[in-house]
Amino acid sequence: MKIFLNGEPREIRASRLDEALTELGYADARVATALDGAFVPAPARPDTRLAPGCALEVLAPMQGG
Repeated sequence: MKIFLNGEPREIRASRLDEALTELGYADARVATALDGAFVPAPARPDTRLAPGCALEVLAPMQGG
């Protein structure tokens, strides 16, 4: 299905957020996620379904100043 990852179109096979993160290479990363503008906490990812055209934001913490 086609989704938007951080504003860029992507084609994925996953139908749940946890599966999508694995497919997209974020399986072991500590990231924050939002789906269609709403924050999704890590424990809710396995229960969060994706739909074609949804907007997924994945943010990783950065250090520095």
